[in-house]
Amino acid sequence: MNILTCYVIMEQQQKNNSTWLDIVSRYNKPDTRLSIWQIVNSLGPYLLLWVAMYYSLQISYFLTLGLAIVAAGFLVRVFIIFHDCGHGSFFRSKKANKIVGTILGSLVFTPYDRWHLDHAIHHKTVGNLDKRGNGDVWTLTVDEYEKLSRNKKFIYRLYRNPLILFAVAPFILFVIWFRFTRKGMGKAERRSVYVTDLIILAFCTAGILLMGWKAFLMIQLPVIYIGTLSGVWLFYVQHQFEDVIWTRQEDWDYQKMALEGSSFLKFPRLLQWFSGNIGYHHIHHLSPKIPNYNLERCHKENQMFSEITPVTFVPRLRTMALRLWNEQTGRLISFRQYRKSMAYGKG
Repeated sequence: MNILTCYVIMEQQQKNNSTWLDIVSRYNKPDTRLSIWQIVNSLGPYLLLWVAMYYSLQISYFLTLGLAIVAAGFLVRVFIIFHDCGHGSFFRSKKANKIVGTILGSLVFTPYDRWHLDHAIHHKTVGNLDKRGNGDVWTLTVDEYEKLSRNKKFIYRLYRNPLILFAVAPFILFVIWFRFTRKGMGKAERRSVYVTDLIILAFCTAGILLMGWKAFLMIQLPVIYIGTLSGVWLFYVQHQFEDVIWTRQEDWDYQKMALEGSSFLKFPRLLQWFSGNIGYHHIHHLSPKIPNYNLERCHKENQMFSEITPVTFVPRLRTMALRLWNEQTGRLISFRQYRKSMAYGKG
């Protein structure tokens, strides 16, 4: 390759980078009126549903559970606002983002600074096989799995079991794990844990005094359980799908990883609304500064996103069987596929 060819390639790469940077810059400005309205139409119905659930206890607990599913949907939407605040994309003011994010984060039992530090690292390292760990679903390569002891293989398989990953782990993570500081945390992270715990304590105390501990738990537990389960599942399918790409550090590219290492989840309109447009995750990873209410518009108004294949319902279900990254084929595979490949290799 001669010098002229290298120059042409570098010039084309620079042009492509400036193109997508110019595009996202048109959408990464928060609108205060839209942000405030989103808080109102998310938090308002959520609080009203709490009142409805309390009175529904006098009629039927099945009715309460039905309302809890709807309330959990609003709680996911509240989490998306909390998530945007941490990216500095919900308000122009850093202070406003932190105040609103801390308060709303307490409703989803999540400390603002603690969670967003890990999440920021996730954005910088998504799909990087050499920098896994922070804010990611634990995923091993085939070679790494083969080197584990029998006990560690059992632990990994247990962790990746859908019943553990989606039915048990989310509740433990948000309700219990986030209540404590850990070694190596910075001052801001520790403070966010303490502040969030105090707000949760005040909220729970007020709820118990107003409706009694039994009624409070009969409402709070199913809402937070369904909400955390839904949120973890959403995060999982955003980066664990059949056509996802992961690379080693030397091949890692920000733009490519955002568009091909993050999924475009095509939801029905109602579920898209409850999930705060987070299905447009490829756009979000390309520019975390874009408010959730601008993600769909950014995707639809620009030709460069037209060829991205959405992940629809059936493929989303299949992702739950994927367990290991096969570096030879460049694909996520299930344990069943792994066993077949091992048997074929031995044969």
